[in-house]
Amino acid sequence: MSTVMKSRKASDIIVRHTEPEAVVIGVSAGGLKALSAILPTLPADYPLPIMIVIHLPPDRNSMVAKLFDDKCALTVREADDKEDILPGHVYFAPPDYHLLIESDRRLSLSSEEPVLFSRPSVDVLFETAADVYGEGLIGIILTGANPDGAAGLKQVIKAGGRALVQRPDLAYASAMPEAALAMSPQAESLTLEQIADELIKAVQV
Repeated sequence: MSTVMKSRKASDIIVRHTEPEAVVIGVSAGGLKALSAILPTLPADYPLPIMIVIHLPPDRNSMVAKLFDDKCALTVREADDKEDILPGHVYFAPPDYHLLIESDRRLSLSSEEPVLFSRPSVDVLFETAADVYGEGLIGIILTGANPDGAAGLKQVIKAGGRALVQRPDLAYASAMPEAALAMSPQAESLTLEQIADELIKAVQV
């Protein structure tokens, strides 16, 4: 099934000159394991803020931020409405709220209608982040069982940002990365380990 399933070689990856400013990640089924291969690898002085949407049941409190705060060198927290986005912090969308990036680079929460049956929606986060950060944004789609995030990742690319997608053949649930690559075949299809490495290399001088 084609080259999009295969991990790209380092020589295939486009060299970028715009300094990255932020990272957004979308993930669903199998997400805890996938994120555990990435977030704990980032050092305490990692400078970029990371905003994450993970699809969770809306009717219970999430302990995901606490789980990762305990295992990561970075500060990990559940996003609050209107809070400033700080360097080197990881923000998870709360269950049943869309997470948006405002033009003044603050977080915003919304209870508007679900998008693709999802609230929080990966598309909503990615599209608002692309509007704000443009070429300075890195968008990442990981394992998941629905197409949420495909349209958002396309907007990241359209704004000049960088797009990384977990290899569908290695994902717990392939629908989300497959949809992202189908809509944005120019995205880099990588293993989780390669994605973690690329995040670190992106901020090295």
